[in-house]
Amino acid sequence: MNSRERFHATLERRPVDRPASWLGIPAGAAMPALLEHFNASDLCGLKAAIGDDVWPVELPYHSDFSDAIYMAFDFAKTGHLSNEERTLNSPGFFEEITDPAAVEEFPWPDPARFIDPAECRAVVDAVPGDYAVLGVVWSAHFQDACAAFGMETALMNMVAEPEIFRAVIDRITKFYLEANEIFYQAAGPRLDAVLIGNDFGSQSSLMLSRELIREFVFPGTKALVDQAKAHGLKVIHHSCGAIRDLIPDLIGIGVDAIHPIQALASGMDAESLAREFSGRVSFCGGVDAQNLLVSGTPEQVRQRVRELRALFPTGLVISPSHEAILPDIAPANIGALFEAAAENRSDKA
Repeated sequence: MNSRERFHATLERRPVDRPASWLGIPAGAAMPALLEHFNASDLCGLKAAIGDDVWPVELPYHSDFSDAIYMAFDFAKTGHLSNEERTLNSPGFFEEITDPAAVEEFPWPDPARFIDPAECRAVVDAVPGDYAVLGVVWSAHFQDACAAFGMETALMNMVAEPEIFRAVIDRITKFYLEANEIFYQAAGPRLDAVLIGNDFGSQSSLMLSRELIREFVFPGTKALVDQAKAHGLKVIHHSCGAIRDLIPDLIGIGVDAIHPIQALASGMDAESLAREFSGRVSFCGGVDAQNLLVSGTPEQVRQRVRELRALFPTGLVISPSHEAILPDIAPANIGALFEAAAENRSDKA
């Protein structure tokens, strides 16, 4: 099997020569140590050295103040505090607005102005070899809605002023549907899957009730999933934290895999997830990035990957339990993760 075949078979829960595996998205500060450890000169060399199967591609977006689509909206009343982080807790543009008719008072960006189809094609075509190409579109309509009001006000409005919250999150979803359509049409069949998502969980529980998520968030999620599926794409849905109670809903919406299985969050242990959900949905992640990859030994990492493989002979893309590889993760532990993922590999399978 090549990487692309292995990725699709893993997500479809078909037999594989070995599980697909994914490095995630290393933070810039983590790259020097990774490159040195694996004697690589660039990301391409690093991924080849470890035997990665997945190549993530960010949707190219360039506005006057942002080069990342997850920063497309400048909702903070004081303006962006950073060009790299959402201002979730800052007072937002809609903080004191309660009239749904006022939703168009915000200067919503036109994605067609800031997304170049030619650049979309180029970044996908630039992926080397037979990697599975994962479009990182995020489309985090819930998190953006929180930023639109300020998070505390947003969560209160879901109960106290539901019509304005719904109007704002629906308008945000419309932006992402338009943006993603440009990307999907430009990328064509070279794109294998997309990563979308919102963070719903804390370490111990959901941040808000399942009922509110179902009512206000999942209609937009379903529209985003349906759009990707209409283009023949697999959908990996991301949420950090303890989201076990939402997994049946995500299955019903039609996602192919749940990411990242935050291993130490309540109810997210791979053993119970495998018992309850194997055969119904696939997963991506599972190798603890809070403790094991940071403080464990390479042998401990190898042993955990072997345990995960036993739990999920297929249906799990082996990966750290967070998409960002941070500098506190020892490169030797990344090496151990991929070594164990590739054990008994048969390239002729």
